[in-house]
Amino acid sequence: MLLISWPAHAFLARPAVFAALGAVAKAPNGWQQFCTENPGECRSDGAPPRDVTLTPELLQQLYAINGLVNIRVKWTSDEELYGKPERWTYPLDRGDCEDIVLLKRRMLAEAGWPLSALLVTTVEEKTAAKGHHAVLTVRTDHGEFILDNQTPEILFADETNYHYLIRQSTYDPNVWVTFSPNRPITVR
Repeated sequence: MLLISWPAHAFLARPAVFAALGAVAKAPNGWQQFCTENPGECRSDGAPPRDVTLTPELLQQLYAINGLVNIRVKWTSDEELYGKPERWTYPLDRGDCEDIVLLKRRMLAEAGWPLSALLVTTVEEKTAAKGHHAVLTVRTDHGEFILDNQTPEILFADETNYHYLIRQSTYDPNVWVTFSPNRPITVR
């Protein structure tokens, strides 16, 4: 048992990294369409935002849900599925990156994670012009983790090859914020 938990403890021993945020931004059109169709999923609960106190068990849950969704949902473009360039919705077995993020967010919320710690985030790759992509930022007392359908790994935000564009605010899922050009804030 001790040997199994050692990697989680080593992972959790890293310095906590949090992004420096900038100004309020316009929410993506896909989010607005999703909220029109699913208003209950887009309400702020009014509770003050809180980061998850991460334990080895919760880290394991994070890996399990990330892996399950990545395996279960085959990436398929909105154009192919719906005949339109953008539509955010919960996927069954196929969907694009935003759909996959929404499913991970929902499953973690159903497992008890606060929505204020589960933030839909838009990014673009630093090295290639592949367009915009969506990931789920999970805020914990050990920093911000990125859940991405393009990798089974859970990465610290500063370990990805992404330029972060905008994400949901921790206070209200309908308020989106930019990332500051400043470097991430590291907290030990």
